Amino acid sequence: MVHQRKVALAGSAHLELVSGVVQLRPEDAMFDAMLRGWRAQQKSRGLKDETVEDRERLIRRFLEFANDYPWQWTPGHVDEWSVSLTGERHLAPSTIRGYQGIVRLFSEYLTDSRYGWGPACEEAFGTFPVAVCHEWNTIAHLNDYEGDPEAKPFTREQLQLLLDYADDQVERAVRAKRKGALAAYRDATLFKVIYGWGLRRTETSKLDLADFGRNPQARQFGRYGTLNVRYGKAKKGQQPRRRNVLSVMDWAVEAVADYVENVRPRFGFPDHPALWITERGGRLRPGSINDRFEAYRDALKLPKELVPHSLRHSYVTHLTEDGVDRRFIQQQVGHECDSSLAIYTHVSDDFMNTSLHKALAPAFAGA
Repeated sequence: MVHQRKVALAGSAHLELVSGVVQLRPEDAMFDAMLRGWRAQQKSRGLKDETVEDRERLIRRFLEFANDYPWQWTPGHVDEWSVSLTGERHLAPSTIRGYQGIVRLFSEYLTDSRYGWGPACEEAFGTFPVAVCHEWNTIAHLNDYEGDPEAKPFTREQLQLLLDYADDQVERAVRAKRKGALAAYRDATLFKVIYGWGLRRTETSKLDLADFGRNPQARQFGRYGTLNVRYGKAKKGQQPRRRNVLSVMDWAVEAVADYVENVRPRFGFPDHPALWITERGGRLRPGSINDRFEAYRDALKLPKELVPHSLRHSYVTHLTEDGVDRRFIQQQVGHECDSSLAIYTHVSDDFMNTSLHKALAPAFAGA
């Protein structure tokens, strides 16, 4: 009988994980072990400390953006991150390409069977890391980004096409009496909420029913006058940032009210707190949002540069084009500096306060 000897490869999971120790935060412990292992693997190849440390800082920043651990990362996280780097940080294509290359290296390390991180994660969390960087979602192959490093919001016509198509899928499923009509209705409403309140994908997936509230300055919206976003993008080393977003689009309020009151109860899980639930009673994950979005986008033959984060960009761009006050929009989307809005849009800097802002501003001050 031939016995296979386990090679102590630098960076292997079995060398970095401490067995027999109960971790208070096993997810954080696993991530730290991954970074230690990657550091050992790079050091064994003769890389300089400065290079290794810079790469580790970048991976930690990507973790903060994704708001998920590496065994939960998907190509969709890279898509949204790349859009953020172009649209929010306005980085050069060469810089973004370098960042994507670092994430690719870390992803390849985690998915290399010789290091054992896949089995370790599956045993601990029931899932495992996958490759998240591919030729179709990295900047070397996104020619439009090379020539125009700005975010790609939907045009109003493109947005209408997407929302109409999502509604059509619900009607088709209902007419055909197909399974999945409830999920299609949920996702059609979800896209309206992302755009209607200017949300990030992860923020949207973690919404609860209780996060909607009343706005005394906009009584026409009833219990859907404000939205408490509890899992906003975190600063480095800090907890997710909360913000209250005031409802401004009556059609979006009508859509979510109809879903909450008439559709969501039919999923059959009345005690579940989540706004978006699956047919099996789980919380809808960001990856599922991305899958449905891509299916609809590709069916409509819309540009592949459009990702779920583009709906948030469109919220900023369209409100700006409609003359809504920049400061109001800035607070709605949780930006700390006004300059972030300038690179979200293609419109001019000449803005006027509208009656919409004048009506809502007092409520925002007390939100």
